[in-house]
Amino acid sequence: MGRSRRTIPEELLLLALDPTTGTTAQPQSLDLGLAGAQLVELALAGRIAPDGDRIAVVMPRPTGDPTLDSALELLRRRGSPVRAVHWIGGPRLGLRQTYLSHLERCGMVHAVEGQMCGVLPTTRYQATETAISREIRARLDNAIRTGVPPDPRTAALAALAHAVGLGKHLYPGNEGRSSRSRLRDLIRHDPMGGLVAHAVMDVQNGVAAPPRRPSAPGSAAGAGHGPARQPARAAAEPSGVPGQSRHGHGHGSMARVGAR
Repeated sequence: MGRSRRTIPEELLLLALDPTTGTTAQPQSLDLGLAGAQLVELALAGRIAPDGDRIAVVMPRPTGDPTLDSALELLRRRGSPVRAVHWIGGPRLGLRQTYLSHLERCGMVHAVEGQMCGVLPTTRYQATETAISREIRARLDNAIRTGVPPDPRTAALAALAHAVGLGKHLYPGNEGRSSRSRLRDLIRHDPMGGLVAHAVMDVQNGVAAPPRRPSAPGSAAGAGHGPARQPARAAAEPSGVPGQSRHGHGHGSMARVGAR
């Protein structure tokens, strides 16, 4: 896959960057969204395909994007289709930082070092290619205003933006309510984007854990699987969390400590 085209994870991250503070909106749910965006990008590249609520590898050939290819290889090693909600809910330590560092190398963001409370080192990221961020935002705005079905990439981006709670970041306040509603409605225009977006919201809700297996004779009741874990991250390290179902929205913003 050519690197002239920005990937959906990159675009989602650029949408989430606050131009004033240099921090990312909805950081915890954004981590889940980036894992989901990788699935959508791999599907658009013809490497994976939905199989019910599961994801199956249909072409293991690398895409040429190291971060996507790492995800593709992990999926391939599973050997059988994996539920989207379980994949997105798995640990993704440092995924957000990986993409921020990539955007910095590409010259699309600039890292600004600083300190929190005069002690803790912090890194904030300012967009340098603001025309790119404006173009991404314009695609969403156009799809919302016109009601014309967007292309699959824009539809998937809109679905993920809604799933991670960026609606209130992009279209704040009462005046943005109708735009947020239409952003949510765009989820129906891309089946893969919709599947992934619902899985992201399911994980945030922690609605479902992996199904329990019947207890063997003599075993303790309920052994094998515990309840779905809830998102619990240190501020300095972005990662993913597990769960499932089709409701829910994102979390609040926070500044990245160390490398955020």
